[in-house]
Amino acid sequence: MKAQIKWIEACSFLGHSGSGHSVIMDGPAESGGQNLGIRPMEMLLLGMGGCTAFDVVQILKKSRQSITDCTVEISAQRAESDPKVFTHIHAHFKIFGYQLTEHHVARAIKLSSEKYCSASIMLGKIATISHDYKIIHVDTNQEK
Repeated sequence: MKAQIKWIEACSFLGHSGSGHSVIMDGPAESGGQNLGIRPMEMLLLGMGGCTAFDVVQILKKSRQSITDCTVEISAQRAESDPKVFTHIHAHFKIFGYQLTEHHVARAIKLSSEKYCSASIMLGKIATISHDYKIIHVDTNQEK
């Protein structure tokens, strides 16, 4: 896996992934940024969220669960002083589908966080990571 980051100006950088995609990163105004793109630390959270969501959806599909949608809302706290690493990360899953079982959803999240999601496992070496979930039954439109 490879990536390239090129300085544009001030605190703006253009990141190119090895798979051919690009993203603009920028710092906050108080650091000289112009708010032209996502913050690099936000990219870490997005990467973790994308990694675990991918796993959970794949595991539920393989378990023959009728999943129709999945969102992960991530909140994080950082250390007060440099290096301002993440100290706590919480992932809240919203799993939508037909006749989803609590057992399968909980199992998918556990497998992702403990076995498959490289990003979660890596960040978990530094931060405390917690998870919870809400199952939204599409057929009855009721939350469980």
